[in-house]
Amino acid sequence: MRLGLAHLVDPRLLPAAAASRAFYDSRVPGRGPSSRAELEAARAAVPTPAPADPPPLTEVVHADGRSVPVRIHLPTARPPSGVVLQLHGGGFYLGTAAADDVRNRRLADAVGVAVVSVDYRLAPEHPWPAAPDDCATAALWLTEHAGARFGTTDLALLGHSAGSTLAMTTLLRLRDRGLAPFRTAVLPFGTYDLSGRTPAGRRIADEYFLDAYAGAAADRTHPDLSPAFADLAGLPPVLVVVGTEDVLLDDNLAMAARLAAAGVDVELSVYPEAPHGFTVHPTALARAAADERDAWLRTHLGNRQGGRP
Repeated sequence: MRLGLAHLVDPRLLPAAAASRAFYDSRVPGRGPSSRAELEAARAAVPTPAPADPPPLTEVVHADGRSVPVRIHLPTARPPSGVVLQLHGGGFYLGTAAADDVRNRRLADAVGVAVVSVDYRLAPEHPWPAAPDDCATAALWLTEHAGARFGTTDLALLGHSAGSTLAMTTLLRLRDRGLAPFRTAVLPFGTYDLSGRTPAGRRIADEYFLDAYAGAAADRTHPDLSPAFADLAGLPPVLVVVGTEDVLLDDNLAMAARLAAAGVDVELSVYPEAPHGFTVHPTALARAAADERDAWLRTHLGNRQGGRP
């Protein structure tokens, strides 16, 4: 078996990388806010999200004594064949569920699923464990109510960046409660070490979002903060997506390897020349990643009304 990085890239993706090169050649890489003042400025500069058509349903859901607001996109052409719990990215301190409305509407109609997007609380106003608490609340609500509400108990988790981190912690929290409601998870470029101890963790150790999110946590290797240090056994099939130019490439490769070593059915998809967050860019690489995600979800959710046969 050959495990060089070039051997992990599907050669069918190379034309998409070539088609995307002009976009990345003209794009100036940046980094996130480095202080509370810069964070406030970044939040103020975020444009109003584009509206989805049709718009999502908005409500507050309840489970385990907690509540959290969600946005629900239903497929327009047919009843949902599954439900995707979607967790937005943004470094734990930026982003909203509304910002993903257009993408979630496309996902709902392309795959024929309901998409439930969680407006989890943001740091530093609400440091860990507020965000994973909110995501677990939405997951428990789906566990209890998906069948009656959506006509299916086939559930999947989808995150991006910080959302992938929260998706992993959600899977671990439910597993530790003896629950396994999710059939699969799609995890693009997660941040799996907030302690600065892994190679990728060291590269981002000076980022402000780490302090904002971890807050007063005494041990940043706690698996609920840093899933890189978790026991990963007993999780559902996972699709790990990352680009070769991602600062978090090493940790995503390590997460895929650890999942496999724990007996989890994992597929690792490495995109050539792709940086962090590439799935939301207007490129051929992003379109290829969306197609792969949609195909993966169709395979694992299927068209089984009412859940598992």
